[in-house]
Amino acid sequence: MQILKLDPRALKDNPDDSRRSKSSPQSDALLLATVRAVGIIQPPVISPEVDGGNGYIIQAGHRRVKQAIAAGLEEITVLVVEAANDNGAMRSMVENIAREPLNPVDQWRGIERLVALGWTEEAIGVALALPVRQIRKLRLLANVLPAMLDHMALGDMPNEQQLRTIAAASLDEQKEVWKAHKPKKNERADWYNVSRALSKTRMFAKDASFGDDLAAAYGIEWVEDLFAPADQDSRYTTNVEAFLGAQQEWMTNNLPKKGAIIEVNNWGQPELPKKAERVYGKPSKANHVGMYLDRDGKVQSVAYRMPEDKKKSKGGSSTTGGAEDTDNGAIVDAPKSRPDVTQKGQDMIGDFRTDALHEALGRAPIEDETLMALLVLAFAGLNVRVDSGANDTVFGSKRFKRHAARLIAEDGKLAFDGETLRVAARSMLIDVLSCRRGMSNSGVVSRIAGDTIGADSFLPNMGSEDFLLCLSRQAMEAAAKEANVLPRQKVRETRAALVDHFKEERFVHASALFAPDLQDIADLLKNGELLDVEESAGDPGDDDADLDTVEETAVGEVDPDEEGLPADDEAALQDTSDKAAEGVDPDEEQDAYRIAAE
Repeated sequence: MQILKLDPRALKDNPDDSRRSKSSPQSDALLLATVRAVGIIQPPVISPEVDGGNGYIIQAGHRRVKQAIAAGLEEITVLVVEAANDNGAMRSMVENIAREPLNPVDQWRGIERLVALGWTEEAIGVALALPVRQIRKLRLLANVLPAMLDHMALGDMPNEQQLRTIAAASLDEQKEVWKAHKPKKNERADWYNVSRALSKTRMFAKDASFGDDLAAAYGIEWVEDLFAPADQDSRYTTNVEAFLGAQQEWMTNNLPKKGAIIEVNNWGQPELPKKAERVYGKPSKANHVGMYLDRDGKVQSVAYRMPEDKKKSKGGSSTTGGAEDTDNGAIVDAPKSRPDVTQKGQDMIGDFRTDALHEALGRAPIEDETLMALLVLAFAGLNVRVDSGANDTVFGSKRFKRHAARLIAEDGKLAFDGETLRVAARSMLIDVLSCRRGMSNSGVVSRIAGDTIGADSFLPNMGSEDFLLCLSRQAMEAAAKEANVLPRQKVRETRAALVDHFKEERFVHASALFAPDLQDIADLLKNGELLDVEESAGDPGDDDADLDTVEETAVGEVDPDEEGLPADDEAALQDTSDKAAEGVDPDEEQDAYRIAAE
């Protein structure tokens, strides 16, 4: 046997080499990284050419020679042996079959030896072409019971999460659990139950809302997870009861105005007070705030609205005006005088006024700003009911009056500037248009309005746990595909990956966009809600036809039931003017009617 230094490019492949299949790119990359880092540890074996040749044939180490060339080495150390009678066929076979890779436990011991010599995890990963995460995973074995290590050396390894759980437990705890779950000879260990028996709930410092003072008061000691990423706060405690107690006290000391601490149900969702309606959009000052602890012990908050209490008198009935007055708390019957115009006369005047108003609206020239102002005034009328999505009450007449009051002078005339009109119009539209489900839903018209003014860009990030819980598996996977997030085997894992992905990006589900379905628009046009307006503006030369259309729409040709008002109650609303003539406050009378109608 002879040792030489030769140019690897001068060596020739053995035509009788046993390994004919190409090695994987991963194994080649590993070998190349090792050659570059520490050189060739085991010299290749070569022999002189037979048949009078002057070169050398590779007997063992074809891959090492190839990667030495790829690494740019000018010379390598080789072992020269005499050529065998079979041209090295048996030697090549034995050399490839007998070699066995290191098991994970031996790899860990080797890594620990390199660390002791001053190698960093990153440098070891480069030299061995292994991810740093794999290096750290193997280093967890330093905290594992020796009896478990002996079993793992046989090739039966737990997964990373199970290994982390085992390594986090004390050796005494591992010894007790291993005694109960030690497998029989030649059987695999039940790592699932081993890790489950050793698992402890961790409460992380990054999820704590309280500070060091409360942590000290509750005796919480933070433990550092040495194997967590270096750029994260990985401190944790297994004292769950103390952690939750500190969180609870922090919530008590930091409750906002109109705030309350609420419980969670079996699914980890907040239990709102009875009749409360959750607010998923931007909360207003009138909303309540509930604070609670989720399953991870984090402090969460939820906004909700409560129904408005109906104002009632001591007798239990709604407060209304009447023909009675009070004098120092005593009820005095006021004498009734005959009005200048009888009830029938008031009815006739109402008809005359309505006909004239509608004719003027259909014929008289009206400037655009005046028309917009009149539209704002119209919503403040006594006959208008809007189930508003902007506040807690479904009766918006008083709010509408406040918007209309901005446009009226003390003499009862319209008086406004452009900016005041725009503010009033925007405020009125905010109170009227609503996309909430239930009574306050304005329907397809609200979506048309939102699409027109670009409201999609104002939608919040829906990549939250609360919203993603509302999606089906199919919808969840579609959202993951659109966001280039790899779907997981379990739905909750896919959801967690999406929540983490959308922390930095904005996600809006397609179903939340304002653009309405074409079928909904077709139904709207078919039902005639917009046809009357189009017909009245269709022929500018036919004034009589225009007037007839407007009159039929606005006067007596509309079925009360189609307008959303029960036919039996139409007379009750028409009596409002009669009540006003007798001194009854129209607002209060209308509120009383609405309460009765509900």
